Amino acid sequence: MRLVNVSNRITIPRRAAAPGGLAVGVLAAMRARGGLWFGASGDCVANAADITPKLLERDRVTYATIDVPEELYTAYYNGFANGTLWPLLHSFLGTFHYSASEYQAYDAVNSLFACHLAPLLTDTDLVWVHDYHLLPLAHKLHDAGVRNRIGFFLHIPFPPYDVLRALPVCPQLMRSLLSFDLLGFQTQGDRLNFLATATALWGETVVGSDGAVAMAGRRTMTGVFPIGVDVADIEKSSAESLKSTSVKQMQAGLLGMPLMIGVDRLDYSKGLLERFAAYREFLEVHPEQQRRVVYVQIAPLSRADVRAYAELRAALEQSAGRTNGVFAATDWTPIRYLNRNFPRNVLMGFFRMARVGLVTPVRDGMNLVAKEFVAAQDPDDPGVLVLSSLAGAAVELEDALLVNPYDSSAIARAMQTALTMPLDERRARHRRSMQVLRSNDIHQWHTRFLRALDPIGFEHAKPRRAAGS
Repeated sequence: MRLVNVSNRITIPRRAAAPGGLAVGVLAAMRARGGLWFGASGDCVANAADITPKLLERDRVTYATIDVPEELYTAYYNGFANGTLWPLLHSFLGTFHYSASEYQAYDAVNSLFACHLAPLLTDTDLVWVHDYHLLPLAHKLHDAGVRNRIGFFLHIPFPPYDVLRALPVCPQLMRSLLSFDLLGFQTQGDRLNFLATATALWGETVVGSDGAVAMAGRRTMTGVFPIGVDVADIEKSSAESLKSTSVKQMQAGLLGMPLMIGVDRLDYSKGLLERFAAYREFLEVHPEQQRRVVYVQIAPLSRADVRAYAELRAALEQSAGRTNGVFAATDWTPIRYLNRNFPRNVLMGFFRMARVGLVTPVRDGMNLVAKEFVAAQDPDDPGVLVLSSLAGAAVELEDALLVNPYDSSAIARAMQTALTMPLDERRARHRRSMQVLRSNDIHQWHTRFLRALDPIGFEHAKPRRAAGS
């Protein structure tokens, strides 16, 4: 059995920086079992007739990429995927929009994926499709004659039916999802929202007592598979990275002050404006902390062509400038706001030296930064995680300081609590959180999903051993 992972984009590992988020999970699964990773290259082509998959072999994994026609890509990616589905699935109806032409481009790109993936498949391949960009892909693959087992994992939230029904093509996409053999969700809440939507559309009889949905002679299983992190790798990487130049420079720049850190892709779902406001309130309510703490917010730019993201960037720059203008001193900058990427090992070093990790999204399917922060800590002197109760990670990390991300006063209080928490309590919270992370790490995640997708094939397919192991 070969594992075939499919996602919108492919991340080919490079020495300078390890992949993050979705790519970490995909690579962990394929490095364990071998396989093919199929997705878009990020480049565009003028004519669909010119599309030919490009294959690259590296570390026992085959990467297969296709270029997408330029006339389709913007409407597919910036339009329907990130202007329609992303806000809708995060329950942000205020930034959601719908365009029939963008939906047609989205559907066409999924057809292109199926057209070029199908010839690469063998009869025994197990296909695992990832995330909201590819909701119709199993249906398209079936139309192309593919009869393999196909699973789908949604890395972001699934909203309640009253939100999802705002999408004119909601019934079509829900029917497409039922072409998968297994649908995986981050939390039980997401799974129940999906089942409630199926019930609302087609009646109670389509949902079985086991959470499977039966329609038109097909039976689609559903399950909860919260994604984890590679705990052992992060522990090692964070300790070793303390010797790196970037981490040493950060340490020197703190001038002995404790560090509060946030690392988020620049996105309106991450609660950054609310977090900046909470930090300003924290400085006002606790003047004794002024010139005694440094807040570093790393927020790499994303989806710059989408208007909502450009507006968010401008608002964050204004907010940070306002706080620094009021509170800064000649030897102290309250917020260091950085729109740039850092290598993942460097970020783990930043996490390890931080006293407080701020992860306060207003809605998030899981949020692996929360788990990475905990795993990166020094167990003898761990930092404290301030975590949004609206992130999927809050279900597991009960020993974080859980806050409502819209409550600036609550976040400000949590910042003070974290900075002043006794060492014994910090160690106890960290120890319990690490037990949770180890019980559901990245390897457990892909093992559980694949076993649920194809129990018989999974048990007969031995994981590949890395060279030299």
